Amino acid sequence: MGELLNRPCGGRFGNLIETIGNTPLVELPRLSPNPTVRIFAKLEGRNPTGSVKDRVARGMIDRAEAEGSIAPGQTILEPTSGNTGISLAMICSRKGYPLKVVMPDNVTEERVAMLRMYGAEIVYSEGAKGSNGAVELALEMSAADSSFFMPYQYGNEANPLAHYNGTAVEILDELDEVAAFVAGLGTGGTLMGNGRRLKEHNPDTLIIASEPMQGELVSGLRSLDDGFIPPIIDLSLIDRKIMVSNRDAILWTQKLLREEGLFAGVSTGAIARVAVRIAAELESGNVVFVVPDDGWKYLSSGVYTTPVDEIEGLDTTFWW
Repeated sequence: MGELLNRPCGGRFGNLIETIGNTPLVELPRLSPNPTVRIFAKLEGRNPTGSVKDRVARGMIDRAEAEGSIAPGQTILEPTSGNTGISLAMICSRKGYPLKVVMPDNVTEERVAMLRMYGAEIVYSEGAKGSNGAVELALEMSAADSSFFMPYQYGNEANPLAHYNGTAVEILDELDEVAAFVAGLGTGGTLMGNGRRLKEHNPDTLIIASEPMQGELVSGLRSLDDGFIPPIIDLSLIDRKIMVSNRDAILWTQKLLREEGLFAGVSTGAIARVAVRIAAELESGNVVFVVPDDGWKYLSSGVYTTPVDEIEGLDTTFWW
């Protein structure tokens, strides 16, 4: 491994959008169950709006502008469980595009506040349907009104390409080899983009998906068994899918804070749990997992300080 450098914390940029990416890769030595396996976290909460979706939102808007598929001042419509909407809201507010997001009605209040802060209009979908319900409603709205431009992160190749050309390259700049890469199964963009690039570097790299139990709304992850497979997902790239319960996701989110000081969103707990399980099965090597966002948008839920058995809406809140 190369010299340890503090590269992400400097630089000069022309505007906020240019600062997206180049996030820190941090070793979490207390998590590893095996002294010959090193676990690294890619801290995507260091992006401008605090999530990995800044990469995706920038990629989709850049592509739309380059292809001429969006006109100045045209309204953008997008289904989201929060983070992509917030990222789009920041970028759209800078570029002068009105934004309308479709979002489950049971997300945390911080996400609603951030969207409104950036000037986005919110349309609520049925919370019990999770992000699948938001997708369904947004597609209906788009079909009924052709004036909208919908980037559609679930089917837009700019989503995985943001990771293929960005996140994965950054990881390989810091690590000579990656034995396993773990990410949450949301839109599939993080797994697909990183998976393709990492397997080009080393076909033996394991690509592991952290997936919620069927029917559970685990921190923005989705179960493919719930009936919607995003068009950008190529299942042949994923070596294993490991399911995580809502309860375990929150327990591991608390564990990350307690043991490594990592203040992250609830989906990170589910991903970290899988990363540690994989590390226990390997003889040696580097395991990298993605921290999709920081914890600021989840403070109102009490997940960081409340015993898991006392958390309200444990199985009904849409966390990410």
